[in-house]
Amino acid sequence: MIARLWHGITLTEQADAYLAFLRERAVPDYRGTPGNRSVSVMHRQAGRITHFLILTHWESMASIEAFAGRDVERAKYYPEDDGFLLEFEPTVVHYVVDDTAAD
Repeated sequence: MIARLWHGITLTEQADAYLAFLRERAVPDYRGTPGNRSVSVMHRQAGRITHFLILTHWESMASIEAFAGRDVERAKYYPEDDGFLLEFEPTVVHYVVDDTAAD
């Protein structure tokens, strides 16, 4: 299994609206891709900005490619992100999940 981690930043005053957008648009997009096992949206306020992390789990790099496109390291953005995000980080990170650690 592969974990994919994305990071974004909004103004804190827009954080609730961005979270609602993620729930309505992004999370269903992740979950609707064959091979997606889970989606977790996390956020943390830091003064006037709020950090968002989206952690997804995937069956394979091929399933990530089906979601993100050929360049799986490139972050995927939605047109609506323009109204929320303060910057657009160009890449995401992937980790191999060691399922044996849970035993």
